[in-house]
Amino acid sequence: MRWRSVVLGLLLARLGLQALLALLPALARGLGLHPRPPCPGPGPAAPALPAGRAAPLWGPARGDEYERRYSRAFPPQLRARLRDAARGMFVFGYDSYMEHAFPRDELDPLHCRGRGPDRGDPSNLNINDVLGNYSLTLIDALDTLAVMGNSSEFQKAVKLVIDTVSFDKDSTVQVFEATIRVLGSLLSAHIIITDSKQPFGDMTIKDYDNELLHLAHDLAVRLLPAFENTKTGIPYPRVNLKKGVPADSHNETCTAGAGSLLVEFGILSRLLGDSTFEWVARRAVKALWSLRSNNTGLLGNVVNIQTGHWVGKQSGLGAGSDSFYEYLLKSYILFGEKEDLEMFNDAYRNIQNHLRRGREACNEGEGDPPLYVNVNMYTGQLMNTWIDSLQAFFPGLQVLIGDVEDAICLHAFYYAIWKRYGALPERYNWQLQAPDVPFYPLRPELVESTYLLYQATKNPFYLHVGMDILQSLEKYTKAKCGYATLHHVVEKTKEDRMESFFLSETCKYLYLLFDEENPVHKSGNKFMFTTEGHIVSVDERFRNSLWEDILPGEEDSAEKTKPNELKAANFSSNCNRVPDERRYLLPLKSNYMRQIDQMVGLI
Repeated sequence: MRWRSVVLGLLLARLGLQALLALLPALARGLGLHPRPPCPGPGPAAPALPAGRAAPLWGPARGDEYERRYSRAFPPQLRARLRDAARGMFVFGYDSYMEHAFPRDELDPLHCRGRGPDRGDPSNLNINDVLGNYSLTLIDALDTLAVMGNSSEFQKAVKLVIDTVSFDKDSTVQVFEATIRVLGSLLSAHIIITDSKQPFGDMTIKDYDNELLHLAHDLAVRLLPAFENTKTGIPYPRVNLKKGVPADSHNETCTAGAGSLLVEFGILSRLLGDSTFEWVARRAVKALWSLRSNNTGLLGNVVNIQTGHWVGKQSGLGAGSDSFYEYLLKSYILFGEKEDLEMFNDAYRNIQNHLRRGREACNEGEGDPPLYVNVNMYTGQLMNTWIDSLQAFFPGLQVLIGDVEDAICLHAFYYAIWKRYGALPERYNWQLQAPDVPFYPLRPELVESTYLLYQATKNPFYLHVGMDILQSLEKYTKAKCGYATLHHVVEKTKEDRMESFFLSETCKYLYLLFDEENPVHKSGNKFMFTTEGHIVSVDERFRNSLWEDILPGEEDSAEKTKPNELKAANFSSNCNRVPDERRYLLPLKSNYMRQIDQMVGLI
């Protein structure tokens, strides 16, 4: 028997009756019925519900495999065990680094030794862009120690940094990596130490004299030459910490690398009362923004800093672009400059108009699931059929602006890939249903989005996701001394490298996901995470500056918002769109979950 309409029965709690629904019609593509085009490629159609069975509006039919797996109770005891497991993961990685690698930058977890810059091969940018011979992993992990409440180790680590770290090194590093990993962590730890409320316990340092702030200032000064002798104001990608910009430096940089410095540079400027750092970072953002396409409003991913010509014309949400959008919003959240929100809102609309494929709504309608693809910045035409793991941050960013429904769908897509491989391949081809670049360097982006979606919805589904991720990391990446990069997500072979963001982000977000009583959630303070996962308090001191008259464009946007007025403009979506009655059901209907699992070749 076929039904031609869906009969909705409303569940009233006071009546204690279960909603009655008629059969849903067999689902067809119906792609022409939706204003957004379908996801390109031969993705499978959503399976029809079996005839004769009614399905609840939210969540799967009784006995459905998704309900059995994800709608189980998540008792406090299990959550506490997983919190402790996440802490244990961090401790094993951190202790292994301190025992076998410190004071070098990173830990080689297979051979239990440290590594620093590759002096023998300056062209080895995969290593040399990140490792500057300044105890990177120790610095990057500082605020994770505080968030986990380990005051004694935090104080010990801070003293080690003060006593042993110097940036007077003949090291050529990427400006972006040094900023987000090192500068950001020094500033975060300084803020934690000097916070009069001490929300994480006593993290004060006896006789502390702003040494971490002075180190941050010294590093930032050494990065400033990257902003000199550039005709556009967009910085060079690399700088030597002793000598400035190398003579053979390239004139090409990526959008994210040049445009994701404003949070850290802005914090430093406002703590020091010196506009220089925020000024150069903001100038770079505005220079990039001015180069967007007149037709689509999109930006490319690689630009010539002298001519302003786009070398890479791909517009996407992954590597080369990701944190540019993230920092437009987070700069607004932290500093209250409305022009940052205006740029973000414009960018987000253009992303929705040109990058988004699939059905209009996440949790209703027909067609392929929503997906954000890589397009030509000038035409909006599809450029390739892959996405990369860095894009998994985007659902978390959508949570911050209140677009929770769309975040739920995109997160489910990345989680399905994780379920298939027990990790996220660096690049995944959604048309071929296979990895294009198969390694996984312990990246945090999926964990970050999982954590933020849980905070927005309080849906236990995301605790199950976090448990899956934690168990996969333990099963596939744990090594003799720490946790190792997966060289191949299918074969599960390992590489001898534990990147510093594993401790600063991956472990932190897992821990916070399961630690409901953490001061981040309970202290009454407002916090924001940088793109490297460093925690920063959102308060008035970062909303006051003494240089409105000299920052570029300030004359048009002097109005600021207060911390309790943060709200993205021009969006009907908000966290309240996820009603309370859905919080203990699946966030995505089971037929749509099954559709996504089929799309990635999981079933």
